[in-house]
Amino acid sequence: MPPTRQRQQHSQSGAGNTRARYRRILRFAGWNLAVTWWFELFLPRIGLTRLAERTRPRRMKRFARRFHVLAVDLGGLMIKVGQFMSSRLDVLPPEITKELEGLQDEVPAVPFPAIRALAEAELGVPLAQAFATISESPVAAASLGQAHRATLSALDMADTGLTAAVMKVQRPGIDEIVDVDLAALRKVGGWLSRVRIVSNRVHVPALVEEFAVTSLEEIDYLHEAANSERFAANFAGDDRVAVPAVVWERTTCRVLTLEDVTAIKITDREALLAAGIDPGEVASVFATVMFDQLFTHGFFHADPHPGNIFVTPVVGGPGERPWKLTFIDFGMMGEAPASTRSGLRKMLIAAAARDGKGLVNAMRDLGVLLPTAETTELERAMVELFARFGGMGFAELRDVDPREFRDFAKQFGDVIRSLPFQLPENFLLIVRAMSLTSGVCSSLDPRFNLWDSVEPYAAQLLRDEGGNVVKDATQQALEIAGIAVRLPRRLDNVITGLEDGTLSVQSLALERRVARLERLAQRLLSAILFGGLLIAGAAVRSDDAGLGTVLMVASVLPLLHALFAPRRG
Repeated sequence: MPPTRQRQQHSQSGAGNTRARYRRILRFAGWNLAVTWWFELFLPRIGLTRLAERTRPRRMKRFARRFHVLAVDLGGLMIKVGQFMSSRLDVLPPEITKELEGLQDEVPAVPFPAIRALAEAELGVPLAQAFATISESPVAAASLGQAHRATLSALDMADTGLTAAVMKVQRPGIDEIVDVDLAALRKVGGWLSRVRIVSNRVHVPALVEEFAVTSLEEIDYLHEAANSERFAANFAGDDRVAVPAVVWERTTCRVLTLEDVTAIKITDREALLAAGIDPGEVASVFATVMFDQLFTHGFFHADPHPGNIFVTPVVGGPGERPWKLTFIDFGMMGEAPASTRSGLRKMLIAAAARDGKGLVNAMRDLGVLLPTAETTELERAMVELFARFGGMGFAELRDVDPREFRDFAKQFGDVIRSLPFQLPENFLLIVRAMSLTSGVCSSLDPRFNLWDSVEPYAAQLLRDEGGNVVKDATQQALEIAGIAVRLPRRLDNVITGLEDGTLSVQSLALERRVARLERLAQRLLSAILFGGLLIAGAAVRSDDAGLGTVLMVASVLPLLHALFAPRRG
């Protein structure tokens, strides 16, 4: 067969696989969104809440199993989504996290001949010339690439001072796969943007675009190498953290060669205990290091799942920690601007101090709450939340009587649902990093209490900010002076608004009562319309059977609205 014909057939086959992959992702998402709508929204609306609650664990397990199959079959970004869900031990039910936890390591490897061909094309020389030795068996296979152990050549050893290395190579064709997955995620994001309960809280298409940017950066290994060196510079001289050196001579856009730093996987409790390392201490140090990345440096590892962090035993002097946290895989990194870090620090301090009002104010500063939100009831809810559950670890929370959570949700659920929460666009990676952090800490020590790490860190933040008291006071004085200068004009605007009738006053309680009256009026109108259509149809049917039947059938629609329209917003 001529080479041109072979290329045409390969191209047609690739396009067919692309379309099939796209359709499969959309079918999976569409079906599960429909199931979720039916059980979580429709059935409770018609009074079948208990049925939805009784079947929820089985549905969650079935969803996780099906997604597991989908992610392993397709790979690509679907693995990333599954890894994120598997690490949400603090939020998602165990039916989901337990089923998906294997995705951290369960990625099929690419045959070595394909890896060899891609690596040699990128490096421009045969692998036998680039490295003294290289293992054909991968040391790790990830969703976007896989890694092979190697020994550097004599020339590279002399230049770098390293011997053992790991060559990380992209999966062949991963760029096309990422494009397809992002197209499918954009489509699903468009669906979710039409769901009011979702669109009122978060701009899903913007979050998908943020995820797209980080995914495209992750398959650029030159970008990852630069991230690695920047991260290492942030923790230079810190005995808690280690970072592998980059072998730039053997690094391109699709091939990354690093110092081999393989050690104990951070969640391998048995190996940690065998090495004399306390998993609880590892959890505490890991949480503090992640806090430092986010709150101090503003440049943080956004994919700290267990496969990307090792605990490396070291031989140190007296008083030194006998191990380090070694981070790898810097393809997905996040940056928090100074304004975001300031708001996060305020939130952290308020949470440690159990300050409900301070926490709400910090949420407003971060943009999680709109400036117009009436937060009195939310502050009361946060105070009550701290009073009930503030000092508990995840294991303790799981032992709490579920009726306590239901009582809290019943007491404050309407308040929280009514407030204009939103997820700022730059929060996707922050949420991911903190979620993975809490999941890793919980797996290291089920009794781990995040407050134990938050409180001393918040106290240090307070001490650090104490040196800026004069500066803060000066800034506040300037702000007060500015308000005083603007006050006469603002008062004049208020008086003018009262005089011409353009000033409106909002009352949350009044708005709720008006909304209830509007819904009652709509239901009453539907009932009247049902009766009118039914009577008209019966009257007309004797003379015009067709028109009468149509009117009687049409009366069912307002009847359904009168019976099943939501009574509450």
